Amino acid sequence: MRRVVITGAGTINPLGHSVAATFEAMREGRCGIGPLDIRDVDRLSIKIGGQVKDYAADDRFNRQQQALYDRFTQFTMIAAKEAIEQSGLEFADDLSAEAGVVLGTSGGGLTTQDENYRAVYEEGKNRVHPFIVPKLMNNAAASHVSMTWNLKGPSFTVATACASSNHAMGQAFWLVRNGAARAMITGGSESMLCFGGVKAWEGLRVMSRDACRPFSANRNGMVQGEGAGVFVFEEYEHAKARGANILCEIVGFSMTADASDIVMPSQQGASRAIAGALRDARIDASEVEYINAHGTGTAANDKTECAAVANVFGRHADKVMISSTKSMHGHLIGGTGAVELLAVVMALKDGIVAPTIGYQEPDPECALDVVPNEAREAKVKYALSNAFAFGGLNAVLALKKI
Repeated sequence: MRRVVITGAGTINPLGHSVAATFEAMREGRCGIGPLDIRDVDRLSIKIGGQVKDYAADDRFNRQQQALYDRFTQFTMIAAKEAIEQSGLEFADDLSAEAGVVLGTSGGGLTTQDENYRAVYEEGKNRVHPFIVPKLMNNAAASHVSMTWNLKGPSFTVATACASSNHAMGQAFWLVRNGAARAMITGGSESMLCFGGVKAWEGLRVMSRDACRPFSANRNGMVQGEGAGVFVFEEYEHAKARGANILCEIVGFSMTADASDIVMPSQQGASRAIAGALRDARIDASEVEYINAHGTGTAANDKTECAAVANVFGRHADKVMISSTKSMHGHLIGGTGAVELLAVVMALKDGIVAPTIGYQEPDPECALDVVPNEAREAKVKYALSNAFAFGGLNAVLALKKI
């Protein structure tokens, strides 16, 4: 089987409009969560979120593009452009046919749905724009990336709630490793910070009104975010032959289902996913120095994840750094794993482990090294990235310094 490396990364998220800006914010432990600036916010109980600030679609896309690009697609296109430009790849001839795109999202064009339901039901309009369906469909972003960059290989979208991006990146990894593609554009995006999106999440009663504090005893829920993270996964020998700048290597992936509850996580399911990623990577638990946690800031998720890590890693669990960057950028739902993978790349490439900010009180049920409040310099050779979704769907990636 072929080795798979990352040769490009791109993002736009609450911490910054580029990878460099995001790395800087993570190193500084900066918080991108603040008051929501959306229509009818006064009718919401939850008024905070991780919004992409200082963003105007008119500065990035023309009118024709905006007619086709929901906000989640816009974020994807921005991140994909940065990633592909960094990789240096040009998709022509044979490479065009051997390259594709797999992206994750949960809500897809939810902003477009929200706007048009409002137009029809509240404003009484009888017609909507003819491109509403191709604008709101979950595969819109993947399709536009494939068309813009001439990607004619395997291309599709994965929707598994909060694990969507990790599932997508896992599929991209397998496609390259198994020889079905030489390069894949992969990651995920989300933009659910509209009135309907936030109102729906309010009903679950898992949202915090003030801050995201993963692993802290006084945590009181998750905070939504938005944005995108996109990567170029490439076959190692192909990247090496063209002299590409390799960021790190993907060495394992595993996915499991709890098969138990639609919203409550299972320690057993999470443990099997973590252990599976280690087996696929052919590494021992004692070799892992860092885990980017799912770490939503809810009581159930955090303690379940810590219990799963303790179960798989045993005595080594106390020596593993485990942080949740959701404390800084919020929970990007289907796009969250992609933005969080940036923290893993930073740890492997630059030796900087992003912190869990907002940490105030130790929790005996989360008694691990959660890298509280300040980033840490550390040599990291192997790292994991966890994602655990509603529906009991788990996806874990294993990565290596190169």
